[in-house]
Amino acid sequence: MKNPFSRRIDYAELDDGQLVALAKEDKSAFGELYERYLPKIYRYVYYRTGNVHDAEDLTAKVFFRALSHIGNYVEKGVPFQAWLYRIAHNLVANWHRDQGRRKIIALDEYVAHPLKSEAPDRLTEEQEERNQLMEAVRRLPEDRQQLLLLKFVEQMSNAEIGAIMGRTEGAIKSLYHRTLLALREEMVAIQKGDLKQWSDGKEG
Repeated sequence: MKNPFSRRIDYAELDDGQLVALAKEDKSAFGELYERYLPKIYRYVYYRTGNVHDAEDLTAKVFFRALSHIGNYVEKGVPFQAWLYRIAHNLVANWHRDQGRRKIIALDEYVAHPLKSEAPDRLTEEQEERNQLMEAVRRLPEDRQQLLLLKFVEQMSNAEIGAIMGRTEGAIKSLYHRTLLALREEMVAIQKGDLKQWSDGKEG
């Protein structure tokens, strides 16, 4: 039955848990969750697909699936935001599998900064380094690409990333440091023209 008092509720003042509880009966409450997380989910999907059309389509599917299953959602240590990201991750993974496309993650404005000089006369060289870095990122396993996206684009903490990826905060911290070290090592190898030799000797 429709909640006769729903219009009197200021949904923006409620936290996610309260909204989820209301959304199981009141679509207006889900509308607030949609507005709250649409930009983040769209941005996440866009950086994983690399184009607007598929990002819009998959983002719509994320929220449709969330609305369809919200009646069964129970937090149990997984915040609503993490639940949404998991849905998005699964849909994007299926999209890549169906399309047979390479995973693309546009992190050039986020990861490249610590790897480049800020000297103004190095713009051309910086662009080349940025492109090399992006190629290196695309060669990473999917979980490491997802980690970098959540860390640099979504600006999430290790704890938040752990909730989304189903790992402990410590495991995420360790994976993050290993990923950065691997990227830097590969960048050095690229700059030395030694990528093939490095790739042949790295861990699988």
